[in-house]
Amino acid sequence: MADPERTYHVNGELCPASEATVSVRDRGFMYGDAIFETLRAYGGDIFRWDEHAERLHNSAARLELEHGLSSATLRDRIDETLTANSLDDAYVKCSITRGAQPGKLTPDPVTDPTVVIQVASLPRGGISGTQPWEGPATLQTVKTRRIPDTAIPSNAKTHNYLNGILARLELRPTDADEAIMRDQEGNLAEGSTGNLFFVRDDSLCTPSLSGPVLPGITRSVVLELAAAEGIPTQVDAFDIDDLHRASEAFVTNSTWEIRPVDTADGIAIGSGPVTALLRRLFSELVEEECYR
Repeated sequence: MADPERTYHVNGELCPASEATVSVRDRGFMYGDAIFETLRAYGGDIFRWDEHAERLHNSAARLELEHGLSSATLRDRIDETLTANSLDDAYVKCSITRGAQPGKLTPDPVTDPTVVIQVASLPRGGISGTQPWEGPATLQTVKTRRIPDTAIPSNAKTHNYLNGILARLELRPTDADEAIMRDQEGNLAEGSTGNLFFVRDDSLCTPSLSGPVLPGITRSVVLELAAAEGIPTQVDAFDIDDLHRASEAFVTNSTWEIRPVDTADGIAIGSGPVTALLRRLFSELVEEECYR
């Protein structure tokens, strides 16, 4: 049976996905001049909405994109979209562009932003949930480096994803699931779509946000869980050899949650007790916050 056509939310109106369009003069289309958030709905509730809304606000401020939409308005549109699609467990993407403007690089003040909510079905999360990925991830270091913050700030989640796309293109000759990206100095940064963690000398390690690293929502939750559990944590600068010598590793994002790493550059790493514990604690947190 074919999947039902989804309903999206475009500029305040629900419409079939096949009819959801934006102007060819939209700055998000022409220049990537837009911000977005990828969210996870569990049991009809958005996990860590306040954190996502704050990051979206910060992205807008960094781009001076004064869209005029409140967090409550955006949440209402997301809830309406989930309801229209009869979805409780879902992937949600909320995008805001500077809108359609004359074809010049310098933007005009925002008078009519484009706001799009897209959704897709995902399996149930929480204690009795099913992961949306098939098995542990294989990672491959790529030549493409993360763009430095002095060029494009990593704490702004924008539609300009060419950096990650180039990294993913390098994976085509391999069977890797995710790219390992480094900064201009060769330090570990993150994956093309997620944050990186590994265990070394009984400590949970992750690259610092002082480098070109997105402040991932799942990343922050993992660090909270580790602190509450008393797991030693190092947030610092690391090189690729640190990862290769790790006893465990995993990648995080809102869709994958916590995905164990099988290999990195062909070197076996695998899951372990810290990864297993954090995955269990994360599932319990989702169950408590969204399903009860």
